[in-house]
Amino acid sequence: MGVAGFLAATALPVVLFHRVVLDIASQFRLDAVYLMAEWAPWALIASGLAFALPVVWSVGRDPESRWYPRARNAYAGWASVLYLLGMLLGLQVAAVAGAL
Repeated sequence: MGVAGFLAATALPVVLFHRVVLDIASQFRLDAVYLMAEWAPWALIASGLAFALPVVWSVGRDPESRWYPRARNAYAGWASVLYLLGMLLGLQVAAVAGAL
């Protein structure tokens, strides 16, 4: 169940925002404002998914195992917050770009 949820969370931004990301990438430039304003949602989503990896990997494992992440709840919290912030900011960028 955890892997299916992770794959769905990975596919959702691709399905929703592929046109916006292609449009942003087609106008690429090395500018701090461009990188911070237009790529921030996708960086937040990627960070959220990266924090979710140890949580998904540890599903069904023994909590006393040495492979079980000790800060699993913290990873889950950061993953949820960063992913949701990225999705909400991505929705705003897509609305401004007129892609939705």
